[in-house]
Parts: sequence; C-alpha cells; structure tokens
Amino acid sequence: KDRAALFIIKDAVARGELKPGGAIVEGTAGNTGIGITIVANAMGFKSVIVIPETQSQEKKDALRQLGAELVEVPAVPYKNPNNYVKYSGRLAKAMGGVWANQFDNVANRQAHIETTAPEIWSQTNGRVDGFVSAVGSGGTLAGVSLALKARNKNIKIALADPMGAALFSYYKTGELKSEGSSITEGIGQGRITKNLEGIEVDEAFQIPDDEALTIAFDLLEHEGLCMGGSTGVNVAGAIRLARQLGPGHTIVTVLCDYGTRYASKIYNPAFLRSKNLPVPKWLEAASTAPKVFEEVPT
Repeated sequence: KDRAALFIIKDAVARGELKPGGAIVEGTAGNTGIGITIVANAMGFKSVIVIPETQSQEKKDALRQLGAELVEVPAVPYKNPNNYVKYSGRLAKAMGGVWANQFDNVANRQAHIETTAPEIWSQTNGRVDGFVSAVGSGGTLAGVSLALKARNKNIKIALADPMGAALFSYYKTGELKSEGSSITEGIGQGRITKNLEGIEVDEAFQIPDDEALTIAFDLLEHEGLCMGGSTGVNVAGAIRLARQLGPGHTIVTVLCDYGTRYASKIYNPAFLRSKNLPVPKWLEAASTAPKVFEEVPT
C-alpha cells in the first residue's frame, strides 16, 4: 500500500494537480490511507482520509497519530452515493484537493509493475510458477500479474477472495455475484476496477474466515509474524495453488497487513466467539506465573 501511495502522489505531482502544501483525499478501509498519510507527510502535503466507521479502531488511531484528518462515514454499498469511495471523490472536489482514487487510478498498479514484480522475479531468479493475491483496489494482483506474465506467460495468476466478494464468481463464471460474508477488512471487491481491467487470472479461490484466521494464527505462533486477515487469505490461496500445481513449484504471495491493526478484532477472543470463529488456546490462556511480590512495610 505504501508503494501504491507513493506512485499515486508522485503521479499527481507530475501532472501538476498536486501543488506544494496541497491536500490529497482518499477513501480507504485504512491501510492505503496510512500509506497516503506517510507519503504526504514526507512530501509536505495534507492528507484527508475517508474511512467506513466499521473499520478497526487501531487503523483509525494510526491515521490520527500520523496526522491525517479522518472523516468517518457509515459503511454502505458502493452503489450508494454515500459509500466511502464516492464520498471521498466529492469531498476532494469540495475542498479543492486531489482525489487519490486508488481503485481506478492505474498509478496504483504501476507501482507493482515497476517495483513489486521485478523484485519477485529477481529474488526467485526467474523461477516463479504462481502468484496469488486478494483484491481490494486490484493494484497488487493486476500490477504483479501484468509484469510477471510479460516475463513468462506460463506463470499462473490466482485470486484469493474472501466470502462476500464477487470476483471469485466473476473469474469462474463471468458473473459478478457475491456469496456469504467475511470479517476481513480492506479486501473483497464487487466490481471490476480500472486497475483490474485487461488482466488475465488463471485461477480463483474462495477463502472462508476460519481458514484464513487459522493460517494467521499459525504464522504468529510458528513463524513469529503477527499478520492480519488479508495475509491469512493470501497465504491460504497460495497453499491451495501449491497443492494444485504440486511439489517443486514456487508460489509467491504478499504478507500485506499487520495484525496489530486488528488487535480488537481478530486477536480478541470475545470478538472471535461472537462470530463463531476459532480462538487459539494461546490467545486466552491464563497466566501460570506465580505471584512473587515482597511484603513492603507501610
């Protein structure tokens, strides 16, 4: 998300839209907004972030701590004119600011064409057989797939989609159709964004929350990586593609979100139980350490 934010802002500057001291406005589930705010701060711009009020408190706190002006709006579908994406576009116009428009601004996917994909190619010595990613704006999946396919058309590109999103159905049947729901934030798309236009997706996997969260918990317990639900979805998709292709293949995905930004949700036993999701034993284990206070004279 930080790469996309940098490319979006640099593109707006290059086109003369974003002037010194100007404001950049974005509608985001949080993580792109954090990237926008970090880059805007470094380059001397103001950031105004529109976020659905249902997103985690940790992401909202991070945005405020970084200096963003935060605008919370009700979580409503994209077809509603007050959806956070559409609201941010109108707000940018009303403020005389620049709308980042991550979903339909192809500077987003260009970041991954120019940086992420070449790094994957270089670090695997060109021996990559598959790439898997979930979709929020589509920038990562689109940019990496376009650049990798240009190097080797036989590389398999797979979508990992949470329940409730419509792209699994689209890439399987050609119809945008959603099924179920998910607690994951920032991924799951119901339309073909500009970033997704013209890409080739070879496989699609639908990942339920319990599968994604089990993987996220395993990453923390066994690998020391505290990641969020989107990462769980990505790794679940990578495992599925690996099983499909068989031993000896190299599958790449992205660990794209910190678990610390979801402490009140996916690392909260009460929240998990309320959603009938698995709770790892270590997350609610009682302390076994003895109390060793010494008596102190009053």
